[in-house]
Amino acid sequence: MATWNASSPAASPCSSSRRRTKAPARRPSSESPPPRKMKSMAEIMAKSVRVVVQEEDEEEEEDSYGDVACEKCGSGEGDDELLLCDKCDKGFHMKCLRPIVVRVPIGPWLCVDCSDQRPVRRLSQKKILHFFRIEKQTDQTDKSESSQEETRKPRRRSCSLTVKKRRRKLLPLVPSDDPERRLTQMGTLATALTALGIKYIDGLNYVPGMAPRSANQSKFEKGGMQVLSKEDLETLEQCQAMCRRGECPPLVVVFDPLEGYTVEADGPIKDLTFIAEYTGDVDYLKNREKDDCDSIMTLLLSEDPSKTLVICPDKYGNISRFINGINNHNPVAKKKQNCKCVRYSIKGECRVLLVATRDISQGERLYYDYNGYEHEYPTHHFL
Repeated sequence: MATWNASSPAASPCSSSRRRTKAPARRPSSESPPPRKMKSMAEIMAKSVRVVVQEEDEEEEEDSYGDVACEKCGSGEGDDELLLCDKCDKGFHMKCLRPIVVRVPIGPWLCVDCSDQRPVRRLSQKKILHFFRIEKQTDQTDKSESSQEETRKPRRRSCSLTVKKRRRKLLPLVPSDDPERRLTQMGTLATALTALGIKYIDGLNYVPGMAPRSANQSKFEKGGMQVLSKEDLETLEQCQAMCRRGECPPLVVVFDPLEGYTVEADGPIKDLTFIAEYTGDVDYLKNREKDDCDSIMTLLLSEDPSKTLVICPDKYGNISRFINGINNHNPVAKKKQNCKCVRYSIKGECRVLLVATRDISQGERLYYDYNGYEHEYPTHHFL
């Protein structure tokens, strides 16, 4: 029978904790690597190439870029908006380039002369007609219009004892007689839309994920909406048919360094002449509260703010997108207003029409009041 011995080293826990491990055996001196021979600093400096920092040349280069001026306007102001070509070192303002450069490009940038990109040129007649989807004119339309005028009979005016206020009717647009001039007018609009990446559309656009067409009903308008009369509806349909044939209103889109793209009259326009319909994507106002688009137009003011609709011409639009607003806080700027936006109920749907409020002469720019209804748009900074 086995007995436990307290003096045994294997049975004592204290002795086991104090036991040391053996150190590994050292390598013999013959197996150790030879010591590395380091070069002295004198040997390194003797073989190195001397570099001289030319600080004066760098200062001269900085001074030379300070005299760079824009090749388009000849001005050297606005250094933060002056782009330098990485190949020819010429300067160009972002607003002077065509198309306009909105943001400073990331990485190397080349001007039109040094890059393979072709400059924006005048659009050809075929491209303009394709851009606006203009129908080809036929002689049958002219004959049908002339026959309708011949068949119309003069109406007899009935004299009444009561005097009523005469309602003013919308007038159809009068296009320029010269077809080449009309192509030039449409070419300016096509160039401006292309520069901003906007596609042309002649009506309201309903996109999945935004407001559906069923939401655009004039009966939802707070306080009701005025209905477009039958005669004015015929005038509107006549103007739309003229635009589809390429008989556009006498307007051109020009670029101003302060106002950006703006619209000028290329011919005389009479008072109450239909100018254009405000077009674009239809969306709820709640979805566009943080939108940076500066051309959002109110389409429907509902009792429920969540059902209020707006027109957003940031992806689709027409010439109405480029008509600027006035500073309605400045009496001098108020005198520039020559047209207005009117919301009508047309066949149960809300539409926005731009109408002239006085006679507009050739070369005059078009302006209207952005705060036609809500008086919430800030126009203090307008010119």
